Amino acid sequence: MDEFQTVEETTFIIDEVSNIIKESIESAIGGNAYQHNKVNHWTTTVVESTLSQLTKLGKPFKYIVTCVIMQKNGAGLHTASSCFWDNSTDGSCTVRWENKTMYCIVSAFGLAI
Repeated sequence: MDEFQTVEETTFIIDEVSNIIKESIESAIGGNAYQHNKVNHWTTTVVESTLSQLTKLGKPFKYIVTCVIMQKNGAGLHTASSCFWDNSTDGSCTVRWENKTMYCIVSAFGLAI
């Protein structure tokens, strides 16, 4: 690590990542109602937008971004993840967004290079 880089420049900041994810979801889905034929486009747009904004931060990370969109119809969804990494540099952030017709769950993982 370069001695001139601050901790903030080399740390996965969850609040910063959470805001990026929320903005990506809002711009891709916004106030739309669930439409099965648009879900593939929405998930791709959310993932690519989030990844693009994360890389623009210029931090020394490899990123992994996932997105799940699910119609609100009473079905259950359970998910879990586990990571083996350096907690002082690596991190993850999961955002659950919803409107009247759907849920959108986005997870972003940052792995220090």
